[in-house]
Amino acid sequence: MGKTLPALIALALLACLAGCSGTTPSATTTKETYKPTFKAPASQTGLVFQSPELQFQMLRAMGASAYGAADIGECLQTAMQVDETQLSVGNFDSWYDAWNSTAQRLRGIADGSLAAGDRISARDTYLRCNTYYNMAEFYLHGNPADPRIAEASTNARDCFLQAGRLMDPPLESIEIEYEGTALPAYFFRVDDSGKKRPLLMVQTGFDGTKEELYSGCAIAALERGYNVLAFEGPGQGEVLRVQGLHFRPDWEKVVTPVVDYAIGRKEVDPKKISLWGISMGGCLAARAAAHEPRLAALILDPAMDMSVVVMKSFGPLMAEMSGDPSFQVTRKSVKEAIEKDPKAMDEAFGYAMKGNVSLTWFVQNGMYAFGLDSPSAFPLTLLDYSLAGVSDKIKCETLVCDAEQDVQKYGSMTKDIYESLTCPKEYVLFTNAEGAGAHCQMGATRFGDQVKLDWLDATI
Repeated sequence: MGKTLPALIALALLACLAGCSGTTPSATTTKETYKPTFKAPASQTGLVFQSPELQFQMLRAMGASAYGAADIGECLQTAMQVDETQLSVGNFDSWYDAWNSTAQRLRGIADGSLAAGDRISARDTYLRCNTYYNMAEFYLHGNPADPRIAEASTNARDCFLQAGRLMDPPLESIEIEYEGTALPAYFFRVDDSGKKRPLLMVQTGFDGTKEELYSGCAIAALERGYNVLAFEGPGQGEVLRVQGLHFRPDWEKVVTPVVDYAIGRKEVDPKKISLWGISMGGCLAARAAAHEPRLAALILDPAMDMSVVVMKSFGPLMAEMSGDPSFQVTRKSVKEAIEKDPKAMDEAFGYAMKGNVSLTWFVQNGMYAFGLDSPSAFPLTLLDYSLAGVSDKIKCETLVCDAEQDVQKYGSMTKDIYESLTCPKEYVLFTNAEGAGAHCQMGATRFGDQVKLDWLDATI
């Protein structure tokens, strides 16, 4: 296949994918070109870990503290129990052990509070348990048969449901009819009045859960008078781990039944339904919105085209492997280059994954969530998750979110998607100077929610 050794080295650049997912200090909408500003926040500078990937995931857990689903001291103490040298060689046991131990300890405290009638203490502690169980399970997907996946994810859901029973009003766990089965979801109500209100539907992306969405955006929306429906589709959370359903690119087939369900509820104003897609969910939500006319508003957080992510990361590799100085990076050329010798690509992946936590996790989780049996099949599959010929079909009001660290990874991808939209639209860039420059504003939840929900208030 050409220059094998340089190709192997170039493939290590794929580590930049692991985050998947003009400046304006106030984060108001802008059309300015990107200019680097301040140093990146903790997700890239190494507060506990040397690996940016591990640092980002720790920041993810810490960020849940903004709405009570984590405690900063608990996160730091847990992270310091992790043996990073073991993770760097592909052994993630110490990560699981540390987070699972914290979750188990707190679950005992939560159970004790509940037995004593201390409902608020029990609710808050169960919420933190959910976060820590989810963190424990995060890096186990290299072996989909690992029993700890089911155990930890079940514990996480059980703790969240226990917390939900103690919420006011209580959480409503629902199932939405979907192609002979059902999608699990949560319906959060502002109150028990039955009054019609705007509905915010929110979905995660490549690696999140519907439970995580509660502290990420649902509480903020409830406080502003929105009912919230948090759901999972194929490849996500419970749908993947329990039902064994994998990602699909025609995401409108997922969102349409969710909208069907929503408009049948008395608490929902059918003219004020919005959809918020997070991380890779920004790609999925955009594809769905292009085919779903009942949406009043759309938040792409960020706007992502997974085929562009692949091309930006694989482009230099494909050019190197071709030995052709005139090689042009396109979806077609990248696809052909991967298909030309998938066995060699698999070997290259195996080489590049050694000692690389980011790439190891990204490929392993990708194979798990997409139901693939080889590393090279993962980028090949992602090429189908494109917004080419799709984004200009979106009709509803749309907010496109971008982040400074995503610009550093993916260049103008998000801004290009914004420019391709023909609907009413606004663009916002979150920066490092604001402490919000990480992917999905990780670690700056309250500020990110403020900007997005203020836009939604003004829109619908």
